[in-house]
Amino acid sequence: MRFVLYLILLVAPVTVLRAQQPEAAIKALLQQQTDSWNKGNLETFMQTYWQSDSLIFIGKRGPTYGWQATLDGYKKSYPDTTAMGKLNFNLLEIRPLSAQVYFVVGKWHLQRSAGDLEGHFSLLIKKIGKAWKIIADHSS
Repeated sequence: MRFVLYLILLVAPVTVLRAQQPEAAIKALLQQQTDSWNKGNLETFMQTYWQSDSLIFIGKRGPTYGWQATLDGYKKSYPDTTAMGKLNFNLLEIRPLSAQVYFVVGKWHLQRSAGDLEGHFSLLIKKIGKAWKIIADHSS
């Protein structure tokens, strides 16, 4: 009995740590987005997205398919650092759908001299190879 209890106490922290690792990686990915955006670097910001024609971004104009089309849309909507402003995320939920896919919900806020913008987002984030990437983004 002591041996079983010992095993449970030994394995439990490892299980909790493994569950936290994807969440920490996802939070780091979103921090990378924030940092890149706030430096005015859309190309680095887009490195957090799956570089695939299967990427889907859904905004107020409807769906955009593909990594390059999503980058082009960002460049059109935010042509310079004044339009981009300063980005802040407030994460509301990070929910595992599987070991390799997470659903993330949050709020975004842009502080801009031309007037602030804000809304909500939902993301599907998938581990592809060794990296976590956004495969679907619905921001409104």
